[in-house]
Amino acid sequence: MQARQMLGLTICTVIIIAGCRKTNSVDKGAFKSAINDYLSAHKECVWPDTKKFPAQADTSNDEQTKGYDALTDAGFLIRKSAEKKRFLIGSKQVNDYDLSDKGRSVWTADQTQPGYGNFCFGHREVTTVDTFTPSDTPDATQYSVNYHYDVANVPAWASTVEMKNAFPKLAADTSGLQTATATLVKSDNGWRVTNVQPPSGQPPLPQ
Repeated sequence: MQARQMLGLTICTVIIIAGCRKTNSVDKGAFKSAINDYLSAHKECVWPDTKKFPAQADTSNDEQTKGYDALTDAGFLIRKSAEKKRFLIGSKQVNDYDLSDKGRSVWTADQTQPGYGNFCFGHREVTTVDTFTPSDTPDATQYSVNYHYDVANVPAWASTVEMKNAFPKLAADTSGLQTATATLVKSDNGWRVTNVQPPSGQPPLPQ
């Protein structure tokens, strides 16, 4: 009888200790979920800023035309040649671009600016939560979290060589696993992302 009591006491002690350890540990899964919720609302698109269509580009300027031409080859834009007259100095050849029916089906319109929008190809998704600071304070209300991510749900059209050559941002975003840092603050509804620092050379996500 005494042996059973001792065994029961030992089991209860182990359960209590395990419970305390679990309570005082940092839940990396909760960090991952909070960051993914934040990232899912921020799409990755071919242009850093929205564009308006119809648009026009100088045929002699490859930097102006290559993105439009890649989208034309993908069937998203309609291209027409035109001649633009310039005061006193003659005229120049230009291309006029507008959305095709196929393009409109994948176009992400900017709800704040009529006529503006972007071609988006997915969103970032956390693959692993690597480290966090402070690492020795399980009851902290703010953490800086380092993680790896890639871009999820990339469509076939965004994976072509022509698209990647025309849009360096797309090429960088889909080049494989990358690292970033997020600031998370504890709220009544769980962890909330207040800031994300992307890899060097990439613009920060809007807050």
